[in-house]
Amino acid sequence: MSTDYSDFEFERRFLVRDLPDVLRDAPSLIVQSYFLSDGGYALRVRAQAGGVDAALDGRSDAREVLDVWRDRVDFAAMTVKGPSAGGTRYEAERQLDPLVAVELVRRGGARVVKTRYAAWLGADGWSIDVFGGANHPLIVAECERSGPVTELQIPDFCVTEITDDRRFSNESLAVRPYGEWAASYAEELAARGPSFRDDFGPNQELPS
Repeated sequence: MSTDYSDFEFERRFLVRDLPDVLRDAPSLIVQSYFLSDGGYALRVRAQAGGVDAALDGRSDAREVLDVWRDRVDFAAMTVKGPSAGGTRYEAERQLDPLVAVELVRRGGARVVKTRYAAWLGADGWSIDVFGGANHPLIVAECERSGPVTELQIPDFCVTEITDDRRFSNESLAVRPYGEWAASYAEELAARGPSFRDDFGPNQELPS
């Protein structure tokens, strides 16, 4: 009997220092609000505007950015998530009316604002998120599949793997932004060096 993966996401995530120029096309603006973030469990409302490059920086306020681009929001959803373990996470999503989602994000929860770039690299589709506001200048790349992400071709712009590092989850970033601990993390990374998980099968070099 086949396994039903419909309510699970499978992804691996990586820290990125600089966004490659080849990925600077077709951005989407994402503003999302977390109404619950506790122990890996989360309740999120997302408003997304395709084709919008909002030029986010450290001064960007999620609510103000959403107010500017609210008429461009073309996708919205409410998502329930469970804790991540080994690159696997329970995720149940339901689409919302964009007008309702915008008001929910504006009115409550802890917010995150980011620009997402999508690219097909090697055998996989990748999403690269460039964060604004208190999470600037964080950049995170992720590869998501319909099943476990094994034998992954990892692009050379990926600095280190953060797949199960809860500090980098979006719901954690909403309540404890990257800017508050970026310096200490940089020291930590310098001391231990980059690491890439090998329990998903051998990692592969991305063809140049």
